[in-house]
Order: sequence, then structure tokens, then C-alpha cells
Amino acid sequence: MPHLHVFSRFLPSSLCAGAALLALSAAVQAQTAMPAMTIQPPQNVFQLSASGQVEVQQDMLTLTLVASREGADAASVQTQLRTALDEALAAAKKTAQAGQMDVRTGNFSVNPRYDRHGKIGGWHGRAELVLQGRDFPRITSAAARVESMTIGDVDFGLSREQRAKTEAEAQTQAIERFKARAADITRAFGFAGYTLREVSVDSQGEGYGPRPYMRAAAAEAVGSLKSAPVAVEPGTSVVQVTVSGSVQAK
Repeated sequence: MPHLHVFSRFLPSSLCAGAALLALSAAVQAQTAMPAMTIQPPQNVFQLSASGQVEVQQDMLTLTLVASREGADAASVQTQLRTALDEALAAAKKTAQAGQMDVRTGNFSVNPRYDRHGKIGGWHGRAELVLQGRDFPRITSAAARVESMTIGDVDFGLSREQRAKTEAEAQTQAIERFKARAADITRAFGFAGYTLREVSVDSQGEGYGPRPYMRAAAAEAVGSLKSAPVAVEPGTSVVQVTVSGSVQAK
């Protein structure tokens, strides 16, 4: 055995390189011959969705007061609007209460008016004061006491508390309907049950019912008659929650 060992030590380098190349080629061929692993697509998976809807009385009123002014120069129009807004703010804040009637300013803009020759012929401005809350009589009474602005828009919606409560009810409905539908579908195909693979929850709301609206121009025309609170009547909103996803039948 020792003499064989000595012989191999003195083999030419070209023979050693050839032997290594043959070994590497054999290893590559063996690896190529191995069958590639394939991932089987999931079997008996069903896609489905279900919705829950809850109709609820609107409990949030947003009433927008507006003031419009025109003049020959922008500075005078801006000053008039600021005076009207300051007076309205002072009057409305007297009865403001957090959650029941919140008071905030809205849009404030001064824009040029152009004549038929494309030149500036004057300036037009508009300022807004927004009264929002759950106490409808408080809001409409406050609006009636503001003399420097008129009603431009009346809108209804849901408070955060009411929306959260309604969404929870609609979500419970949607989940129960999703589970019932999943059980019915898998049973109809002859399976004993199912497991949940993935699910998503989406909520949306849509308003229904009367929504009083008064354009600013019409409001300016009846501004002198705005001594009594305007009558408002909320409608209803439908909150919908949709549950969608996939289940694995078993």
C-alpha cells in the first residue's frame, strides 16, 4: 500500500485536473437527474362573502352659515368678511357645548371678478361658519341668532359613537352570515366542515332620507326673515359591513 500512495503523489497535474472535472460533471448530472419538487395548489378552497346592514337614525347635524361680500378691491372685501365672521363667532360661541354644538370656521376666500374684456372688475368673497353637533335645537337656535351670516347648507350624518355602535352590530351580522354560508357550501359539496384560511372586513355607510339644503344665494335673499330657527328633520343612514375571504373544506 505505501508504494501506491507514493505513486499517486507524483501524478501529473493535468491528470489530477481531469479527474476533478470528471467528478464535478458526474455530480452535476446526478443533481440534474433528480426530479424537481412541485408545490401542489390548494384543494377544496372556496371563496365567499357576506354582508350585514343596520339602518339607524342620523344623530349629527352640520349647519353651515355663510357670508358673501363684493367690492372694488380685495382688502375691503376681506375686511367685511372678517367683521361678519367675528360677529357670527361671538354670537354662536355663547351657547356652544362640546359634542352638542361645536363651532368652527369653514372656507374663507376672496376671488377676482372679470369683465368681458378679461380684466378684473371687482372682488367677491365668501366666509363660512360651521355649527356641528347632536343637539339640533341648540344648533338651529344659535344659527337664528347670527345676524351677519345666513344658512348655506344643512347636512346630517352619524356621530362617531353611533357609527362605531352600528358598525359593530353590522359586523356581527356579517360574520354570522359568512360562517353560515361557509357551512352550507361545504356541506352541499359533501364535506364535514371547514377551516378559515383568510378573511377581510370592509365597512361603508350611506345616507338615506331627507337632507334639507339651502343654496347660499337663496339664503341671502331670505336673510332678513331668519329670525326663527329653521326646521330640520334628520333621515336615516345604512351602515354596511362586508366580510369576505376563503375557507378550506375538510
